[in-house]
Formats: sequence, C-alpha cells, structure tokens
Amino acid sequence: MSFSPAETAPPPGAPAFDHADESALPDVLVGPLLRRISPRRWVMWLVTCRPLDLILTLAPRGGKSRRISLTDQLRLAIGRHAFLYLVDVALDEPLPRDTLIDYDVGICHGDGSQSGIAQWAPWLCHAGAAMPSVVIASSHRRLMHGSCRKPHHPVADGLVRGDDWLADDVDDPARRPAWLLMTGDQIYADDVAGPMLCHIHALIARLGLWDETLSGATLPDSPALYAADSTYYHRDLLLPDVESSAALRKGFFGGARKPVFTTANAHNHLMTLGEILAMYCLAWSPTPWQLAACGMPALEEEDAARYRRESEAVDGFRDGLGQCARLMAHLPTLMIFDDHDVTDDWNLHADWEHNAYGHAFSRRIIGNALVAYLLCQGWGNDPDGTAPLVNQTRELLGNAAASGGWLDPGRQDALIDALLAFEGYAYQVDEATPPLIVLDTRTRRWRSERHPKRPSGLMDWEALTELQQMLLDAPGAVIISPTPMFGVKLIETVQQVFTWLGKPLMVDAENWMAHRGAASVLLNIWRHSRTPGNYVILSGDVHYSFAYDIVLRHRQRSPRLWQITSSGIKNTFPDTLLDVFDRLNRWLYAPWSPLNILTKRRRLRIYPRVPDRGNAGERLWNASGLGLVTLDDQGRPARITQLDTRGDEVHFPPP
Repeated sequence: MSFSPAETAPPPGAPAFDHADESALPDVLVGPLLRRISPRRWVMWLVTCRPLDLILTLAPRGGKSRRISLTDQLRLAIGRHAFLYLVDVALDEPLPRDTLIDYDVGICHGDGSQSGIAQWAPWLCHAGAAMPSVVIASSHRRLMHGSCRKPHHPVADGLVRGDDWLADDVDDPARRPAWLLMTGDQIYADDVAGPMLCHIHALIARLGLWDETLSGATLPDSPALYAADSTYYHRDLLLPDVESSAALRKGFFGGARKPVFTTANAHNHLMTLGEILAMYCLAWSPTPWQLAACGMPALEEEDAARYRRESEAVDGFRDGLGQCARLMAHLPTLMIFDDHDVTDDWNLHADWEHNAYGHAFSRRIIGNALVAYLLCQGWGNDPDGTAPLVNQTRELLGNAAASGGWLDPGRQDALIDALLAFEGYAYQVDEATPPLIVLDTRTRRWRSERHPKRPSGLMDWEALTELQQMLLDAPGAVIISPTPMFGVKLIETVQQVFTWLGKPLMVDAENWMAHRGAASVLLNIWRHSRTPGNYVILSGDVHYSFAYDIVLRHRQRSPRLWQITSSGIKNTFPDTLLDVFDRLNRWLYAPWSPLNILTKRRRLRIYPRVPDRGNAGERLWNASGLGLVTLDDQGRPARITQLDTRGDEVHFPPP
C-alpha cells in the first residue's frame, strides 16, 4: 500500500496541518527528548519548523516552579523549515533528586499567548497529566536499556513496551529508571525500507533540508540522487564505476559489482546528510509523518511487491511513535553508536577502513552519518566534549542557510575529517553511583598490521588502558559495551572459523575475543588486583537477550561481573537458527567439556542465567523488547528483566 495524508493518521489530540500552506507547518516537529539531565543542568533536544521563542518551566512536586527563557540556546538551521535546538541550561538552584519534576516547553506567540506541550504535543503527556515529568535519580539503581531498532522489522517496538511499563505507575518516583540507555543501532542507515526512504524524501522536500554535492559519485548532487531511477532498491548501482572502485570491488567482493560497503542490504542505503537527519526525525516523532505523505514510486514489479510487504511493518512502526516519543520525554536518555547507525561492519578490519575511507563518496556517506550522529545523539551525551565539533557544524549549516541552501563541500569534508579523527565519543556519567562508563567500540580499534583482513580489536591498547584507569580501585561500575564482552562461545567460535577461512564479513566476526591482543588486555583488566569490585556490563547488538554471572577461577578476591544483554528493541534473530546455536552451545561448552580449554576466557567461570519463561535449559531469549536492570546498594543486579513486546516480563534469576 502507499501512504496518503488521510492514511498517515496523527496521534490522538494532534492538530491537522494544511500541507499546501507554509504557515501551517507545526511549530515543533520532534521532541523534546530529555538527554543528560542532572540537578544543575538541563540538556534537551528538539526540532522545530521555524525559530521559536521558547520558555522552559520546571515544577518539582511540592517545590517552587521556575521559568527559564531559551532564547539564547543553540539553534541550528538544517533546512529552510527545520531547526535543531540543542538546549543546555545551567541551573543556579539545583533541582531535587528522587522527586517528580513536571516540566513544560512553552511557545510564545506573536499575539502574546503561549501554548505548552499539552497543546502542541498532547501525546507526550500521560493520562490525567498536564505536562510530562522526569525524576533525577540519586543512584543508578534502575536502568532501562536496549539496542537495534529497525523500523521495518516485522515485530513490535520495544520503546512502546517501555512506555506501557512506565505508564503503569508513572507517578511513583522510586520506580523510574535513572536512564534509558540506547546502546547501539538507534537507526539503520544502511538497511532502509522502500516506504521509509519514500517518506524521507517527502520530508526533505517539505522541510527544504539542505542539499549537497556528491564528490566521487556518478551523480553530481543530492537532487539528482533523489530523482534517479535507481534511488529505490538499486542504490548499489549508483556508486562510481571507475578504476579505483573496480579495485575496491575486487578487494571486497572478488570483482562482483557491489557497493563499497559490506552490508547485504545496501539497496536503499542512506547517503546524504539530509536523508539521515530526516530518518532521525521519522524515527523519534509521529509529527513528521503528517508532512511526509507519499505514494509508491514507479517500481519494477519485484520491487513493488517488496515495497507493499514493507509498508505493513512501517505502518506499525509509525503508529507507535507517539508512545516512543512519550518515553523519551519522561526518561533521561543516553546513547552510543554501533555499526548500523553508520553502515554495517563499520571499521571491521584495517582493509575495510582503507577501502571505505580511500574513496571520496564512501567517505562522505560515512561522514554524513557521523555528522547526524553528533547532532542527534552524541551532543546530548556530552555537550562539553563535543562542543568544538558542534561549533564547526554550526559554521557549515550557517553557511548553507546564507548561500541558497547548499552545503559547502570544503567545509563539509573538513568537518568529516574532524569527526573521523575525534577520540571523544566514549563518555562517563559519575554524578551518581555506580558510575556509568559508555564505551566507543567502533572508532578506536586495535587494527592488525600483519593481517589487515582479520577483524580489529573492538578497542585499542590505549583506549583499554583508559578504561582500566577508570576501574582501578573502583568498588563498582556499569559498563555499556554495544557488543557483549562475553558472548555465546559457539557463535564466537563460528566467527573465528570464518575468520581463519578469510571470510569474516560473512558472519559479522566482531566480538571482544576475536582479536588476541584486545582480548588479552581486557581479560587482564579483570585479573588485576585493583579491580575487585562489582561490574555490570550492559550490551546489545546480537538480536537476542541473555545474562551471565562471571567470576575468576582460583581467586579469593575475584571481581564479580555480570554480562547482561538486551537486543533488539525492534529486531530478532531467526528463531530456528538461534535454537540450534543455543542447544549446541550447551552441549559443546558444558562445564565438563574439554573445549573450554581452547577459549580465551578459560580462566573465567561463567554461569548462564536461565530465563524463567524459557523452555527447559534455554538460555537465549529471542523477542523484541527492552531490558530493565535493578541494582542493590553494592551495584549488584538484584533483578534482571526483559520487557517483552508480547506483554511478558521475563526474569533471569540467579543461577
């Protein structure tokens, strides 16, 4: 089916917009999303269709309200009718902890009136509430987490499930998670459904998102890309067919005509900055969908059939966005990228990097994804650390606004160079205990100089040393590693076999044990005498969920580790294949199995937890949803839960 304005139903209470009238565009397009909130700092993200005079109201329950003008906050024009607000307010008087704080974002109109969230986005308020609310927790005792949210995967959205759970007792501050941790693949820039790409292009046109030239491509610029016959389902054909690209194809694919990237789903790979920014808007808010109505483009019958199949899943994704937006308006949210936020297998090995960054067009595509990540995810994690990059982005976007709506290619490439060289994507949150340590496992990799086609270590020696310094003598920490530090041994073995055969791309051979040096340093961190504490590792990536308890063998003062994996928010593993892996792993790597001697983590004793709703012996839970972890006063998991989108609460009791 194709979309029309009538079919793109707004959330309950949403106004209808006249699509032919520029003045009828909504004031706020996306948000507000709460980001790094603390007693003395309010960090918030939103997208508007015009410059607005905004007032932030903060009203702690039982306390004094305050109103703060946002006129001096950073506003970036990303198009003729699209403005990013990066709100970062320093608070002279601290907000209370463990207390419900109602808040509002008021829009001051020219006639002297003011409208609040209840008027312009009523779906962000829970039933009976006049405005959203937030709780600033005094400890990181409860955390909600998940990864891998693919809009067209035919399962329910875990963010909707999270909102349902929160709505059950939204006025209990003790029940609120301290953070919503989105641990990778918040968008799929490399795997996009045809209907979603159609809506992306409609939104770009409606908002007038900035255009760009395409260096090294067979097409000159973004308008030509959007209009090309092969822009839907055949984008792999748009990459340049020149001698340098032939060398890339030979290196990656044995000479077959393939995209520079290694994803098997590059048919609709996002390429321009405008496309990726539009994707973020459509992923986090129902409002842009009302402006992005589109019918099915002209397609060959096979592609048309695929478009119709994907439309059903995209419809379901769109229909839940009101609740997704409400969850992110009530929980402070932290994020970190994984590969699909940029492209599949991003920085898999040294040869991948050499090929991808050595071509102007693929470098631009990766760079555009990083610019969008900076603006939509990275800034809200660490506004101070990313400030120089945001200022450089501000210059690029400001120049586009002043020069007819085109990004200057020299400035754009210079910004991309800076983003690729940046070493500050990882960050730490230590305003409460235990501290949160969020790892960058993508851009600071341990590359093999001797074997450039072998998978790189997920972090290099220097980055791992920095991690160790954070952990020395710390009584505990929560570590966010997008990829599990301790995964399923059988699957890791299969990945290792394919790596030995020279085919790591076939099995996504990315795990902490795949690189000897990185694995050795990581394991030595846990064996160090000054890391005897409690360490919880939260991960995603793998499209199934599990939990392990881990201790060192033959150590009296062993650190206690817990590997807790929740994946995906809207993605799953093939059921039959996962069941085979689960059973074989239990048989081949049972405690008595001699195969354990061959693994790098043989000095660890790992106790898998069995989900209480699983079949006999089943350790891997395969369903979309969100993880929910409750910690005790020592930072140990008191309760590990998976909020299944089918309505279940799946618990992982201690082994």
